[in-house]
Amino acid sequence: MNGAGEMIYRTLGRTGEKISAIGVGGFHVGVPSEAEGIRIIRTAIDEGITFMDNCWDYHKGESEVRMGKALRDGYRDKVFLMTKIDGRTNALAAKQVDECLRRFQVDCIDLMQHHEVLRMEEGDVIFGEGGANEALLEAKQAGKIRYIGFTGHKDPAVHLRTLEVARQHGFHFDAVQLPLNVMDAHFRSFEKEVVPVLVKEQIGVLGMKPFASGAIMETKTVTAIECLQYALNLPTSVVITGMDSMERLQQALEAVRTFKPMSREVVSKLLAKTAKAAMTGKHEGFKTTPDFDETARHPEWMYPAKELAAAR
Repeated sequence: MNGAGEMIYRTLGRTGEKISAIGVGGFHVGVPSEAEGIRIIRTAIDEGITFMDNCWDYHKGESEVRMGKALRDGYRDKVFLMTKIDGRTNALAAKQVDECLRRFQVDCIDLMQHHEVLRMEEGDVIFGEGGANEALLEAKQAGKIRYIGFTGHKDPAVHLRTLEVARQHGFHFDAVQLPLNVMDAHFRSFEKEVVPVLVKEQIGVLGMKPFASGAIMETKTVTAIECLQYALNLPTSVVITGMDSMERLQQALEAVRTFKPMSREVVSKLLAKTAKAAMTGKHEGFKTTPDFDETARHPEWMYPAKELAAAR
């Protein structure tokens, strides 16, 4: 692939920001050695990928540290940097924002997202008095962040409730991150229930889990390129995918290079291949099991210890 010339760029909602259609998943760059993680990030940027995903809790902060090192020497100016925080209170969220800035060694993060909004009440908590969105608005006012979004992987109903609460508070999210893949279309579908709302409200659509954390590939129903291109065919601003090796990076680049908008017939055939395997949600464990719910295992990431003690 010959640099940015063959990359696809899309607009992030109504922000006007142009970002690459494929994005580097922050968790996976923390899997190989530090040197290899940095090499993957820089090679991705050299090939035209501009969207960088990350999170305060990935590998206990190591993913952000590595990405910060990779963004030295002029690379920071070439990317749209996103990360996520878990804090649900103003104080804890503000603390985590500052920790993210220190790890990245930057003055400003382009997009900060409320991470793992998995429970129906979390929108009310985030937007309540003393809630985390107060901290993000203060950080934005201080020039520490530019845009605000939220993520979640459990149930479309939670996303819709969070969007509703935001509207009640007169707040418009800049982006929302959600699982989008060839199996999601069949079971508790974010594609069918949430994406149309995001498009209508001009909120950036950040697709994640195009392989359902690898489970789709185990079914042998579709190819890796088909998985990525299916997600690219949706009205996504970016499809975030894990790149824990140069091979995975090249696979993502190939998917973009060979991508062409899919006809309804092509989409129908892909969905027909995955329908039987997808029906129970077995291969989307992030929806049907607690295995992916990191904040459930670490409530202290969301709430100060004294609040947790009081709740008990």
